[in-house]
Amino acid sequence: MNPEGEPQRRRRGAALEAAILEAVWLELVDKGYGALTFESVARRAGTSRPVLYRRWPTKADLVRAAMLTRFNRDLIDPPDTGNLRDDMVALLHLANEHRVASSALLIYYLGAFFQETGTSPQDFRADLLGDRVSALDVVIDRAVARGEIDPTRLSPRRRTVAIDLLRHDALMTIAPLSDAAVEEIVDDIFLPLVAADRSG
Repeated sequence: MNPEGEPQRRRRGAALEAAILEAVWLELVDKGYGALTFESVARRAGTSRPVLYRRWPTKADLVRAAMLTRFNRDLIDPPDTGNLRDDMVALLHLANEHRVASSALLIYYLGAFFQETGTSPQDFRADLLGDRVSALDVVIDRAVARGEIDPTRLSPRRRTVAIDLLRHDALMTIAPLSDAAVEEIVDDIFLPLVAADRSG
């Protein structure tokens, strides 16, 4: 039976796994990591605890799989408008639209997860990206190749400052930034820090 009391159609394989991981996500949103249990996930997914234990031996394994699935679903393709300013504005708009809620959940609801596993959000990001190059790195490297960015000014901190500011503001307000705020980050902070001097 599902949570509404209706008969649950028997699922297997990928369909069952997807239903379980979606149930984990919804439990995290509703309750946070500390209150999430195998029983509550199984009930929401319309399956049994042994089914979950066979795939994920611990709660941390289960939650990590659900978070990776959710974030992989929302991976952002790097914009390619032909210039750095518009690429960065488009990238921040995409992150603002698709990642704010997930990032807030990661920080506010998963503190106990990181404490229990001895990991951090940065470790999770490394797991998520794997061997992939981030959309931000693609945008910046294209701009360097076009001569829009002076690579001697591109420290690791400056490379990520726009995304860092977006993430900080979103976490402080638990809400997406305004379009004006996104453009302010790019125009008033990021570009002056990295743009190549073309006055000559």
